[in-house]
Amino acid sequence: MSRIDETKPFLPVRIAVLTVSDTRTAADDRSGDALVERLTAAGHRLAARAIVQDDRAAIADRLRAFVADPEIDVVISTGGTGLTGRDVTIEAHRDVYEKEIEAFGPVFAVLSMQKIGTSAVQSRATGGVAGGKYLFALPGSPSACRDAWDGILAAQLDYRHRPCNFVEIMPRLDEHQRRK
Repeated sequence: MSRIDETKPFLPVRIAVLTVSDTRTAADDRSGDALVERLTAAGHRLAARAIVQDDRAAIADRLRAFVADPEIDVVISTGGTGLTGRDVTIEAHRDVYEKEIEAFGPVFAVLSMQKIGTSAVQSRATGGVAGGKYLFALPGSPSACRDAWDGILAAQLDYRHRPCNFVEIMPRLDEHQRRK
């Protein structure tokens, strides 16, 4: 069973929040606000925040810029994960990933089913790794962002979480690029 090992120190992670929307602005980005509230309350650092249009190339470009930034460890996007023609966030994420965290989507779907029943099948949440950074794509609702944070990311981005967590393997995410 998972637990927090209180003998280990908390290590804050530097997180960028990216909202994907054709209509949201900084003034009404409730999903981005929910993520910022959760991550800062947990003790992590907001490293960057941006809003980008529902455009695959623009999303991928912003993700790559965040991945290239040495002051960012994790990127969490919100919005554009559904099934409509404008929902291209997942494709943009996969354009950037070196590796996909294949269990992230199914675990998120299980959490979502507990809240919204079979409507959870309409979400395509995903996670992956690129350039030694973690990237996560969450649905655009504040509730879904809170569920993903509370049910998955809060524990996995906490170095003290046992039996394992994302933070403890972070230094090894790009080891293949360091080998000659």
